[in-house]
Amino acid sequence: MHSIFRWTTALLLVLGMAFTAHAADDTVAQIRQHAGDHRLLVLGEFHGTRETPLLVRELMEAYAADGTPVRLALELPTDENAALATYLASSGTAKARAALRGTPYWSVRSRMHDGRRSKDMLDLIEAARALRSRGRDVQVFGFDRVLPAETAGSGARDRAMAEEVRVRAKALPNNARLLVLTGNVHGMRTQPKMIAYPPMTALLNDLELYNVRIEARGGEGWGCAAPGRCEARQLPGHAGTSPKVDTGADRSYDLRVWLPRFSVARLLDGDSVC
Repeated sequence: MHSIFRWTTALLLVLGMAFTAHAADDTVAQIRQHAGDHRLLVLGEFHGTRETPLLVRELMEAYAADGTPVRLALELPTDENAALATYLASSGTAKARAALRGTPYWSVRSRMHDGRRSKDMLDLIEAARALRSRGRDVQVFGFDRVLPAETAGSGARDRAMAEEVRVRAKALPNNARLLVLTGNVHGMRTQPKMIAYPPMTALLNDLELYNVRIEARGGEGWGCAAPGRCEARQLPGHAGTSPKVDTGADRSYDLRVWLPRFSVARLLDGDSVC
């Protein structure tokens, strides 16, 4: 009986992974179709899910397969860029991966563990390294800034992130794509009522960007509802059509896509609580 249960559980897991991969393939095709020739794609996410890094990996690989140079911008501190570059140039050994994971950013066990530090994100970086090892023109860098605590709520962080993305966008090779993965508020074209300053993407509208909000029809992610309160949280569901295009002058996103379901990311030191 136990062996039958284990076999059934394993089969359901494999089928679920195959369904998720198929959904990611479909969503990647939709994003590419609607983004068209836009070279700067901002991808707004709920932090702390397994599915979003996988989707971004599929998108990166799809562009790279066409011979397109890809620059992947992650919401990591710019202080991590030297370690990222070293890892991307490595052969991906356990020692190299341990060195990448061993930086202060990935080692946080505090209220700052907001879902961005996960095995899923490390797998996304590894996928970029693997592409480079096969001769693809792929780079990964962080665009976040660690600023003094007294600047919180002033918009300084979003301005700094916008400056980093702008520099990278201006430096793109011909026909390259810049994929920017960021939190869904930072990814908005317009200023939401919840904050008193324009978010990062609103400061980049002159660059003719295309932004996509990545959501799911249900599920959970890992995030912080308040300082010191980080936990698995139920995410908003959706029963309508996917994708949804918006062309209104006051739109926050050009495109919204809904994956079948989100699940909590495989957190580093996932047994810790914030």
